[in-house]
Amino acid sequence: MALNRSSTLLKSCGLCNPFGILAASYHPKVIDHYENPRNVGSLDKNDENVGTGLVGAPACGDVMKLQIRVDENGKIIEAKFKTFGCGSAIASSSFTTEWVKGKSVDEALRLKNTEIAKELSLPPVKLHCSMLAEDAIKAALSDYRIKQKKKSDA
Repeated sequence: MALNRSSTLLKSCGLCNPFGILAASYHPKVIDHYENPRNVGSLDKNDENVGTGLVGAPACGDVMKLQIRVDENGKIIEAKFKTFGCGSAIASSSFTTEWVKGKSVDEALRLKNTEIAKELSLPPVKLHCSMLAEDAIKAALSDYRIKQKKKSDA
């Protein structure tokens, strides 16, 4: 029997017991962002208007790279991600890239993992995925600000 992508997602995240009975279910938004991820890819990390955040969660093995491009007015005009991890990590990354586009750098800094978790209805065992997404956006914003400081000091 072939597995579809959704059932593979559920089994790869440890939400099924050894007998194949689903112990928890994902919200349709998680499945949508997993099956149809938005903004997958990379931006030029050397571009002075691009901030890159690379974070990982050693406990579960998830690794997330999130990048933003900021225009001359301080608005995030583009966001990309690459994530190695479970479906909730991929969904959190995808959602975060959608959420930050159009926001100012200061607005994006205020994003909290609780907002991501609530929007995706993440189960408690997957809250670390939303925390990883928050850490990734903060790391990308920090990288962007460091580049801007270097540019203004030059």
